[in-house]
Amino acid sequence: MIDMSILKTAVMNSRDGITIADLSLPDNPLIFVNPAFEEMTGYFSDELVGQNSRHLQNSDVGQKHQLNIIREAIKNNKSCLVTLRNYRKDGSMFWNELSLSPIFNDAGEPSYYLGIQKDISGKIIMQKAIINKNDELAFQKFALDEHAIVNIANMDGVITYASDKFCAISGYAREELLGINIDIIRSDEHPNAFFVDMWKTISSGHTWHGEIKSTTKTDSHYWVKSTIVPSLNDKGKPYQYLGIHSEITERKRTEASLKWIAHDHVLTGLPNRASVEERLSHLTLNSQWPNRLLAVAYLDLDDFKSVNDTFGYKLGDELLVILSKRMRDVLSKNDTLGRIGGDEFIAIIVDLEKNEDCEPILKRLLEVIAEPVTLGDAVVNISASIGVSFNSQDAVDMDPLIRQAFQAMWDAKQSGKNCYRQFDTAQDNAIKVQRQCIDDVRAALFNNEFVLHYQPKVNMRTGEVIGVEALIRWQHPERGIIPPLDFLPAIEGHAISLELGEWVIHTALSQISQWQRLELNLPISVNISAYQLTQKNFPDRLSILLAAHPLVSPHRLELEILETSALSDINQVSGIMTTCQDMGVSFALDDFGTGYSSLTYLRRLPAYIIKIDQSFVRDMLEDADDLAIVEGVVGLAKAFQREVIAEGVETITHGIALLKLGCELAQGYGIARPMPASDIPEWASSWKPDDSWRSVDH
Repeated sequence: MIDMSILKTAVMNSRDGITIADLSLPDNPLIFVNPAFEEMTGYFSDELVGQNSRHLQNSDVGQKHQLNIIREAIKNNKSCLVTLRNYRKDGSMFWNELSLSPIFNDAGEPSYYLGIQKDISGKIIMQKAIINKNDELAFQKFALDEHAIVNIANMDGVITYASDKFCAISGYAREELLGINIDIIRSDEHPNAFFVDMWKTISSGHTWHGEIKSTTKTDSHYWVKSTIVPSLNDKGKPYQYLGIHSEITERKRTEASLKWIAHDHVLTGLPNRASVEERLSHLTLNSQWPNRLLAVAYLDLDDFKSVNDTFGYKLGDELLVILSKRMRDVLSKNDTLGRIGGDEFIAIIVDLEKNEDCEPILKRLLEVIAEPVTLGDAVVNISASIGVSFNSQDAVDMDPLIRQAFQAMWDAKQSGKNCYRQFDTAQDNAIKVQRQCIDDVRAALFNNEFVLHYQPKVNMRTGEVIGVEALIRWQHPERGIIPPLDFLPAIEGHAISLELGEWVIHTALSQISQWQRLELNLPISVNISAYQLTQKNFPDRLSILLAAHPLVSPHRLELEILETSALSDINQVSGIMTTCQDMGVSFALDDFGTGYSSLTYLRRLPAYIIKIDQSFVRDMLEDADDLAIVEGVVGLAKAFQREVIAEGVETITHGIALLKLGCELAQGYGIARPMPASDIPEWASSWKPDDSWRSVDH
């Protein structure tokens, strides 16, 4: 047995900082620090003992990964080794290599945590010095990124880096590209053999050179001249590759124009793109038909590539000749039909009195294209998608008209093909507004502009505060507080809504933890969309969020599902809810009674709590139908052994009526409005129910 005095001397004279934290005490405070730790931090022992060591992190919030490692280790009674930025008493920063190990009692239970700290600031400085030697290389990379389109991907094709110019030309934000396969920008221009040859070259450790046609986020196309260089590991095997690209779209267009002059114009006898654009420009600037409308129809043959693949390019050209003549015959002598691509055409239709006058022409174009065509021994059936725009729709010059017609054509494609669609200015503006809102929300998340307010939920009879509901608010720097209905509908179904939803859950869990330190144990309910809930990885994402808050019991988190949500696969939703419940998280059905499948949801979804929609509660005193609905929901809850909460309690009279029906739990402006988290403790300690509520018989 080692002499304890020797052990004590060793600890007190150790050059490494040594601390011991007590797991049995709230917030796991330090109960011992050695002199080396005092010297390392600049604090005296009496300033450290009784405190959690996290205060050494100061306000440095950029260490979530390291802190999560610590939380997971403590949660699972494991050891861990992390490097943290800590701050001395004088505010100066030092790098702390922290080793944490649990100390178990005789019963095998963790009682203490031993921390051994090393000040490795000198080591970090040396590492940075080494890194700084690569500044020239970093500058070269910066210069390359500034003047070229650059990406890095692993050998599975997953993008790990995208330069600003790569993002700009592809139309994707960097966060939309990272972690995504490079195939996201792949076009149909090249056969599979093209990419097989490319990957064969790269996989063998050799550099590949070539020209690639790619697709943007908005389904337009661009060409790049590419040099793809593989990076080799110690064994000479490629583990990633660097792509350096320069845009050659204009050059390819010029080449296509030359090809058009040499072949395509001769093939169909139709004007090329340049001629069509010149004609359109002339018409929009010098109309021969004043006070009359002009239409631009963008036609794209559906699945024409399969014709070439099946019958060959020669018969494909024959088909184009036949269809070109058919379409030309539909139009008047003053109209223009041009071929602007392999299977793309533009028709300029003039002298229209109103938009509807174009419809018979568009229908006839679809009909003649759809008529069977005999090619040798084969009969080919093909269709087209058409988009049309008019010079009356805020666009009188050439470029917007063609762009709008192209967009409408894609709407026709997505509607099932073999049809036409008119460009919708209102829809286009709505899309632009939505995109702007998504961008604004993304920026607001980055700038920490969102906050949660909390509305209490109480037992009206006993006066118990049973929990709070978290309600998001946007503290806009210019517009002030923005309510959720002004931005949540616009982002519903977009990936940013998932990010915001996870932020809400994380913030709510953090708030529970803060209130726990004040000995205020309040569950928080969080509204969750059907889109977020039905993500296949939702239980896994929720588990990660819970693990980041090991001191918070999952039972204190409640997820509210809107009863009006379109839960298309109720079996899937039920399974996800069950998985989350196994973690300890509970569910509530919000706005109950407003949907068409209330009883089905109640029977098949494992939600213990039902919230009566406020629209029924608000008018129940004057509307007999609403009163009957409230009474019915309370009865259903009892029949199915569910807890029921009434929303929208605005007056004492509302509370009395609900209590008479047997509903004791409620929330609403008559109890408390949503308030900042800082106001909740004082409100909870002082709130008392109205005396009339205590005396109501049921």
